[in-house]
Amino acid sequence: MYSSYYYDYSPYADSFSSSAVATDGIEALVVAFLGILGIIVAIMIVLLVLQIIGMWKVFTKAGEKGWKAIIPFYNMAILYKISGMSPYLVFVYLGLLIPIVNFFVATAIGIISLYQVINLSKGFNKSTGFTVAIIVVPFIAYLMLGFGDSKYIGFDNNNEV
Repeated sequence: MYSSYYYDYSPYADSFSSSAVATDGIEALVVAFLGILGIIVAIMIVLLVLQIIGMWKVFTKAGEKGWKAIIPFYNMAILYKISGMSPYLVFVYLGLLIPIVNFFVATAIGIISLYQVINLSKGFNKSTGFTVAIIVVPFIAYLMLGFGDSKYIGFDNNNEV
């Protein structure tokens, strides 16, 4: 008796089934979005691991210990050192914490990073095309440097920036 009373006189009785369909559609979109996002994150993790493996081998070829490739900021300092630049350039990243100045610091970091990649290619006696490869697909380029037959020729101490 009470169930028919609720169903017959409820203002939501007719629209209940259509709202259930609408939420099912939204839930399906959310699940699809999260699935795609999960796949993208998984691909990014695989590419990051490949780049770390390649950097480990590059560090080993350059005479550094491979474990230095997995420590954030320290790996960049060692990469600067391998590239014939001052490892203290990593402290420029602290300028990103200063408001307004961080725009100029970000520009400087971009230029320094480009110079570092060019020097890294020169340190392994690679061409300009390989420099572009390091910029565009670093996870493949570091693997090629580390596992390839290229030798690290290094820099003299006069090349430091």
